[in-house]
Amino acid sequence: MASAKKSFRINTQLVHAGERGDTPLGKPVATPIYATATFTYDSMAEVDQVFAGEKQGYIYTRYGNPTVAALAEAVRILEEGSVACAYSTGMAALHAAIFACELEPGATILASQDLYGASIDLLYKVLGSYGIKTETADFSDIPALSEKTREVRPRVLIAETISNPLLKVCDIDACAEIAREARARFIVDNTFASPYLCQPLKHGADFVVHSATKYLGGHADVMGGIVVARDEVDLLALVGVMKLVGGVLGVWEAHEILRGLKTLAVRMDRQCENAASLASHLSGHGRVSRVYYPALAPAQNLDLMKRLLRPPHAGALVSIELQENTREAAFRFMDALKLCVRSTSLGDVFTGVLHPATASHREMAPKRRLQLGITEGLVRISVGIEDIADITEDIEQSLEKSD
Repeated sequence: MASAKKSFRINTQLVHAGERGDTPLGKPVATPIYATATFTYDSMAEVDQVFAGEKQGYIYTRYGNPTVAALAEAVRILEEGSVACAYSTGMAALHAAIFACELEPGATILASQDLYGASIDLLYKVLGSYGIKTETADFSDIPALSEKTREVRPRVLIAETISNPLLKVCDIDACAEIAREARARFIVDNTFASPYLCQPLKHGADFVVHSATKYLGGHADVMGGIVVARDEVDLLALVGVMKLVGGVLGVWEAHEILRGLKTLAVRMDRQCENAASLASHLSGHGRVSRVYYPALAPAQNLDLMKRLLRPPHAGALVSIELQENTREAAFRFMDALKLCVRSTSLGDVFTGVLHPATASHREMAPKRRLQLGITEGLVRISVGIEDIADITEDIEQSLEKSD
């Protein structure tokens, strides 16, 4: 109904006038925002065919939407996977990937001990309540990981390409081989690397997860998550959890993330260059006891980094441990920043700083945090695209005030 017929009264015309017109002849050069909850067809026979999967089409945005599908397809292409599905957040995406592994009570997940705090909480608090066990291991110690896998016989292994917040690079190839030997699925959270720096499916992962809120969106104005699977057979489960659990990505958010993808390479090149410069500058600094950055790792880890990440980059995050390794010193340092933003996220165009002990890993027991190397004086820096001289000067003046 392009326009309501004149025979309709004003109340009816207000509802229907101008709606459901013919598709325009010109093809949009950018993906439109399909801001509709439902879709209609010329006949019920067509509706029945679409519901049955006999005909391509959309019925209800919780089941699928062209704007959201365009984003999922774009990330699928970038990750070189078979299928992809988008969700409302990165945590919803991780949950969906685990769900697709078809776990039952009594099954075990073997997770990297260096996972993001909320990911660990999801495993223990949510999945644990359904009888699914979680064990952790140091995924950087391949022999120990192999032994642990034989011991606990997990159905799923989960790791991050670059860990949060100590920035360890995972040997995805070796971990994938361990998973295959155990007949387990391997999920890799690729948020910190993005598909521009690493494509885990090419190294043997079964699923790649992204918090699209970070580098894919890149502008601190949208939330979303995406799962890309190596095998097409996993699509049914990925879509099923989206439909039934309801962690659906909104069309406006999908549009913003899709737009952010266009500049991912440009942003990452600049951010990684800035991060390398900042890490080098802070190494040996009198008020910094340690700098965590993949390119500063031991020689064997440098070889791994070069094999997994797009050369010459080593990621766009730098973590520093202050010489005065206390929460008070970390807070003084962060409060004194004038340019860098105190932010609980990362991957944005601006430089953001976070205190892991009171943010990303707040719920973890203090003793466990210390065992993992997450001290009170640790600060994570997500390096932005600003002029590196301005970033460095701001951090320098702030370090002066952290004593």
